[in-house]
Amino acid sequence: MNLGTADILVLVLYFLSQIAIGLYAGRKNRSTEHYFLAGKSFSGLVIGISFIGSVISSSTFLATPADAFKTAWLRFVPNFAFPVVVLLAAWLFIPFFRRGTVTSAYHYLALRFGGSISAYASVVFIVTQLLRTSMIAYLLSLLVGEVTGWGFAHSLLLIVGVTALYTVKGGIKAVIWTDVAQTFVLLAGGLACVVHAMMHTPDGIAGIFSDAIIHHKFSFYDLDGTGALAPTKWFGGFSEKTVFMLFLVGCMQYLNLQFDQSTVQRWCTTKTAGEARKSMYILGFGCLPVWGLFQFTGICLFVFFLHHPDPAASGILSGVRKAELILPHFIMNYLPSGLAGLVIAGAFAAGMSTLSACINVSGMVVVDDIYKKYINRRAGDSRRLFLGKVFSLGMALSMIAGALLIYNCSMLTLTDFMLTAGVVITIGIPSVFIAGMFIRRIDTPAIWSGVLAALVFMFWIMLGNSGRIPEAWRIGMPSYYVSIFGNLLALAVAVLVSLVVKPRPRDLANLTVWDQSRNALE
Repeated sequence: MNLGTADILVLVLYFLSQIAIGLYAGRKNRSTEHYFLAGKSFSGLVIGISFIGSVISSSTFLATPADAFKTAWLRFVPNFAFPVVVLLAAWLFIPFFRRGTVTSAYHYLALRFGGSISAYASVVFIVTQLLRTSMIAYLLSLLVGEVTGWGFAHSLLLIVGVTALYTVKGGIKAVIWTDVAQTFVLLAGGLACVVHAMMHTPDGIAGIFSDAIIHHKFSFYDLDGTGALAPTKWFGGFSEKTVFMLFLVGCMQYLNLQFDQSTVQRWCTTKTAGEARKSMYILGFGCLPVWGLFQFTGICLFVFFLHHPDPAASGILSGVRKAELILPHFIMNYLPSGLAGLVIAGAFAAGMSTLSACINVSGMVVVDDIYKKYINRRAGDSRRLFLGKVFSLGMALSMIAGALLIYNCSMLTLTDFMLTAGVVITIGIPSVFIAGMFIRRIDTPAIWSGVLAALVFMFWIMLGNSGRIPEAWRIGMPSYYVSIFGNLLALAVAVLVSLVVKPRPRDLANLTVWDQSRNALE
């Protein structure tokens, strides 16, 4: 099926509307505070909805249905930790980053532990953003290439180019307002897929549930060595995946997200700390149903193709084709003209909302937490504003290179790869923030000792899993769990070192939860 006139019209209107919103919203950017923090002018409602748009990326729109289609709900388990972590952030973390003396998460680390830890965390953040945006750009380009026939590379240039246009020009205001619009577009696209699949499945929603239950699609099963779904233990040892351990992985993964500058930046764009908390309530209770919608979309597609056998769907289940192709295939071959355009626009919205946020916040981190601190302390605001746009553009170009690299890799599913890569790259970062906020006696030497211990532990596990060290020396553990034990190890080592290396006398006002002034909570 080729795109019809109605589909093309929907997509043209979508792109034009996003460019118009982005350019109009950012038309008055005259300083770095307005370009990166919007003058702290937003309400909690707007920020909360924009949070959902940026968190629900094309990884959710395309990779989540792909994983549910090929496997079951096991890799959804970490998401159940999200509301718990978000509520924790609303009451414990927001006060730290709403004070006038702190402009970013890494500024806080610089005040608490010094420049070295702040620089390390900044670099980890940028690498993480590059990985995330590269995967998102890959997924979107895969979709565009599939439905237009333009090819992956040309589609990649179109997607990143349009997103970079309004983001680099419009700043954080453009990011937030386009995110709000994109949130509703992506929800409409997901619902359209679910409704159409139900309408063309015998017995409708009842048939979806009955067939899915028979094939264990609502279970926490995973693929075994033969490619069949097999039960996953709820509890067990550290050498295998279990439901409980994946929940803990989610706790650590989303805890790290709360210390992510892309989150802190949005907290700082709200009018008050109370509005920032409101945004987190909206995010915490809004994301889980949306994630569930796209997980359910994959199940609907599985049951749909049970009753409408298709060689492409069979090839995905057998591993011959990439799992992430299932939704593009369904869109182009089974959705009517017009509706297909809406779903494609939803996929664009899901990806572009996250890409724009990552582009903008990466520019902020490079300018404020690296350039201004270590390269040119006397840089004026106009120069920093110019460099912020330059570095944002550089991030966009880097994600193109990263997407091309991912395109040439092979993996079980992208969701599986993202979960593994994310916990490995950010090893030790949550422990740095936790130690800084909750343990007074831990100082720079102690926290560095903990981080280095976590890094050694991570490399040891990875080398063992790849068979590059003798079997007798290996620690059998899935890569998923490295974040849990690595961060616990980092905290333990930091505490032990702090007992030996006496911390320097210093003022910790507003740098720990025990030294928080009243005005920090306002």
